[in-house]
Parts: sequence; C-alpha cells; structure tokens
Amino acid sequence: MSLKNDIAVEARRLGFSLFGVLEPNTPQHYEVYERWVAQGKHGEMGYLETERALAFRKDPKLVLAECQSILVVGWPHTPPGLSLLEMETDRRKPRGRIAAYAWSEDYHDVIPNRLKELVGFIENHVGRPVPNRWYTDTGPILERDLAQRAGLGWIGKNTCLINPQQGSFFLLAEIFLGITLEPDIPFSADRCGTCTRCIEACPTACIQADRTIDASRCISYLTIELKGAIARDLRSQLGDWVFGCDVCQLVCPWNQRFAQQDRSDRREIQFEQPYLIPDLALSPQEFNRRFRGSAVKRAKRRGYLRNITVALGNSGYTSAIPQLVKSLNEDIEPLVRGHAAWALGRLNGEPARRSLEEASLVEKDSYVLDEIRFALGD
Repeated sequence: MSLKNDIAVEARRLGFSLFGVLEPNTPQHYEVYERWVAQGKHGEMGYLETERALAFRKDPKLVLAECQSILVVGWPHTPPGLSLLEMETDRRKPRGRIAAYAWSEDYHDVIPNRLKELVGFIENHVGRPVPNRWYTDTGPILERDLAQRAGLGWIGKNTCLINPQQGSFFLLAEIFLGITLEPDIPFSADRCGTCTRCIEACPTACIQADRTIDASRCISYLTIELKGAIARDLRSQLGDWVFGCDVCQLVCPWNQRFAQQDRSDRREIQFEQPYLIPDLALSPQEFNRRFRGSAVKRAKRRGYLRNITVALGNSGYTSAIPQLVKSLNEDIEPLVRGHAAWALGRLNGEPARRSLEEASLVEKDSYVLDEIRFALGD
C-alpha cells in the first residue's frame, strides 16, 4: 500500500471514522469568513477578528511554513436519539439538555493524543522527523473548508460539515505535515438541495442565507462562549438547552437517515442530561468534580448555572422556585443571581414576587438590581 493508505488505515485504528488529504492553498471560503467577521456576526469572540486570525486562516503556510499536505480526520461522537427533540421530564425533576458531543469524555482531552500517535506513525513510516502541527477545534484555520476540500463532505445550510454516509455528528481535527501526500478530490456537490429544515427549526433564527451563523443569536454561543448576561429577548428561546444545541442537526434528513445507525465507533455516554434543580445548587468544588473530564467545564460554573436558571425560567416548574430564591440570595456570582431573578419573574406567582421584592432591599450589585426590577415589571 502507499504511505497515504497506510496512514488512513492507522487513522481508522485510532478511532477516526473519516480521513482526507488536501494541499495547503487559500481556503475557498475565506472571503465568506472575512465578510462574516466584518459584519460582526462573531459575537464577543474578538480573537476571531485579529490580524493574526485573519492572516492565518487565509494562508495555511503561516501555520506551518514547511507544510506540503494537510490531513483532515473526523472523530465520531454518539448521536442523540431523535426523541430528544421532545424529551419528556418529571415535573418534579426538570432536566436540561447538553449537546451530544459533550455526553462523552471531553474531546480536547482525547483527540490530541490520537493525533500525536498518528504523527508518530507517520514519522516511523518515513524514517525521520516530519514538520507538523495539529489542531482540534483550537487553531486559526477554517477547518470545515479544509474538510470539504479533503473530500469529507459539504458545508450544509446549518454550517455543519455533512458526510453523506455519516451525517454531521462528528468532530474535525487536522494535521499540517511537511511531506507530500496525494490530495483527495474535493467534495463539490451540495446535497442540501431545497431543504430548509434546519433554518426553520432554529429556535433563535441564527442561521443565515449565506451558510453562516449569527453567533450572537446561536444557542451554542450563548451557553458556552458568551461570558456575560444572555440578552433578555433571547432567553425564552433557549428552552431547556444548558450547554450547546443540536436542533439544526437533529432535524437534518442526513442525520435522521444515518445518525441512528448502530455503529461500533459510538462513544460511551458518561454525562446524562442534567437535573436542573440539583445542579443549580452546585458549589464551585462540586461543579469541578461533577464535570471533571467533560466539555461542560468550558462554560465554567458561573456560565453553566446562568444557563440552568434560564432553563428553569422557561420550564414553568414552580418546584424550582425555592432553589432559585436561594441562588438569588446566596450565590457568589452576580451573573447567576441576576438570571435567577429573571427566572423567578418568568415563573411568577406570589412566592416568587415576594422573594424578588425582599432581594431588592438588600442586593448591592447594580446589574442584579436591574434584573430584579425587570422581573418585577418596574
């Protein structure tokens, strides 16, 4: 077999379900990215608009000067059952949703080791050190563009890379290499056709006509990347999502056709959909223990509990009022106290209103006071 074929076989042994190669040329979608940033659709992720970020995404050789080939691999994760779109819950124990990729061990802790092994295999095969640099969702590159040019699939209307055999429930990783490998044929077909299910299903209408996302409206951005308060006009649209969102993938026909297949490469589920009321009571130490090894830790405690309060406010479950009151009065984070106030205002009722009025007399933080006044309708 050729070197490329040997690498592909090893990649599969390491757990990657997709493999492709491309040359390090300017990405076809760079102008789309540049326009997206100029329009401010990246929210508060300022690192995406720096001169370095733009330059590196335009020229892959700035990532690795010796680069001659780029490997792109796909790492499958357990696709959720489609029934999650209508997940039932005990009214006494409301639950939230986390994105499917976060049900298993954090891929940032798993994939890099596999990439290192793959680089070691390549170096052993060629008998010398090979200049390399690898990324998994961490580098200044346009990885979906790279994946499309490596033949792995097309960029769908929901902006996810979709593979015709595997759908879109996989993660991408890349290795920039200082050796030449035969490139694959780019995936040129657009198999979304006239389908607009993802656009119609998006709770916050964040999917744009040019196959980009308005990050400032995307639930994944709002529950993970956003560090401050969630805009009030968007909170009700988050529903019960507390970390990420899978809606645009769950409704995609390509996932409905393929994501439910019984595949041997599914990852073991380690983190179930959380019970909201107990999780709102997590101390910093308990949060760290509960989500050790989980991608959820990226949101940090303050962000996760902020999301929990919003989900409880949307739940309609008055059983959540006592814990929301406790969070309003005692949580160390103003961000959590403020969103707890909003949730209490949304659940309404005499106990919630009385607690808000009492909190308004003792709260010192101006942001939290503003949320309390809004919740009271002042």
